[in-house]
This record gives sequence, structure tokens and C-alpha cells, in this order.
Amino acid sequence: STIWRIVAGREWRMMLKLAVSVVPAVIVYFLFKNKIDSLFENAKMVGALLMFTGAVVGGTRLLPQGKGEVTFLRAAWMGLMQAVALLPGVSRSGMTIAAARSGGVDPGKSAEFSFLMSAPLIAGGMALELLSFTADAPAAGGWPLILWGMAVAAVSGYLSLMLLVKTLKSRWFWVFGPYCLGVGLVVLWLL
Repeated sequence: STIWRIVAGREWRMMLKLAVSVVPAVIVYFLFKNKIDSLFENAKMVGALLMFTGAVVGGTRLLPQGKGEVTFLRAAWMGLMQAVALLPGVSRSGMTIAAARSGGVDPGKSAEFSFLMSAPLIAGGMALELLSFTADAPAAGGWPLILWGMAVAAVSGYLSLMLLVKTLKSRWFWVFGPYCLGVGLVVLWLL
């Protein structure tokens, strides 16, 4: 699979595209971390951004089934949408796949690249958490729990990717749009 070829160092172009896709989110995170974190306390903002996600994802139904590849330009566009997804209520996979689809990328390749481009961010986030871990965490049994969590996340992520690719190929990805719209409306209504 693509993941193992990347790990083995046989997919240099893919690795460069992934690097390009990660840069916007890293820059936005470090420049605006505190402002973004404060938005998570604003339930109205979360509801509104869920509806935004719903509109974007639902809109993919109007797009033709592309057959293109992920180019460097498309990777950068997906990266910008991944940066937008740092906001609460915005789906990272929804934004990145919608960006790829709007650029004419094949649905299966859209899902695969969206999944792959999340890996460096997840690894970076975990590294930051590990660095901030207290010295007594290993004695308290923290490391096995972290390793177990990483393994579960990897397996569930892979299974999610398979389901997502199948959903995309069956042209049902847009259904997540009305779902997000509905959840956003409920959040705003409950307020």
C-alpha cells in the first residue's frame, strides 16, 4: 500500500506533496493557537461552523466524479482547507476531501491523501504532548496507555479510511453534509 511505500522511502514525490499539505496548518496553529482554542468555548461558533462544514460537504454532490491525481498545487489547496479545519466544528476530512474533489481528484485518491496528510499532524501533536508530559508519567503507567492509544488510533484510522474510500466511490460522501447541517442547527437551537 501507499503507506508502506512511503515508510520504505519509495514515494518521494508523495512525501513532498504531504510536506506541502502540512505547512499551512502548522503555521496557523503556531500563530493563532490561543485564539483558536478560545473559539472552542463558543457554542454558537461551533454550531455555525458545523453548518459551514455541512454546506461544503453537501456541495460535493454537485461536483463531477474526477479522475485526476493529487498534484502539488492540489496538495497545497487541501493543506489550506486542513488549516481551516483547526476551527471547532469544521471537519478536517470533510474540508480536505471537498478541496480535492473541487480540483477534480479521483474520489478514492482524495480520501487516501486526506488520510495520509493527517498523519504528520497527529504525530506532531503527539510529540508535543509527550514533551509536555511530566517526569512521573512513566511510573504512573502513562507510557503503556499512550502506546495503546496510538495503536488503537492507527487501526481505527485505517479502517475509517477503507470505509471512507468505499463511501466516496459509491458517491454517498455528500450525505455527511446534511448530517452536519442538522447537528449544527440542533446546537444553535439548544442555545
